[in-house]
Amino acid sequence: MLKHIRMAVAATLLALVPVGLVLAQTAPADPAPAHPELRGVLDQFGGEAGLVALMDDFMAIMLANPELAPFFEFSDQAMVKRHLVEQFCVILGGGCTYTGRDMVESHRGLAITRGNFNALVEDLQTAMNRRGIPFRAQNQLLAKLAPMHREIVER
Repeated sequence: MLKHIRMAVAATLLALVPVGLVLAQTAPADPAPAHPELRGVLDQFGGEAGLVALMDDFMAIMLANPELAPFFEFSDQAMVKRHLVEQFCVILGGGCTYTGRDMVESHRGLAITRGNFNALVEDLQTAMNRRGIPFRAQNQLLAKLAPMHREIVER
């Protein structure tokens, strides 16, 4: 049942991002738009320390996933995790600064498919569930991340 819920959430996120908008967009969106109204959600993630622990779990789960491992096994995993912590912290209204690249530049040439994106969302949900992050808090973060799909998926 949990897998069905994850798939439904991933499908919902993808439905929120019309493919046609990809062609209309001229400049990359802000990869870490701040939402100070979500500061309480950051607390539910355990603050910045909770995000660090979440990214450790998330990376381990992705590396164990045969569909996602090729994207991460030879990457600078510490840097990827640091940038994700920064990005999630800013989005969730924390006092962090995002130092990574925009989503287009970060994912250019990786040939990420919709299926790869869905698998990543499922792995993020697994990591959040393992850390006991409330479902509503998960959805609030995922809703802010969903629009980035158009800048990540190449085919």
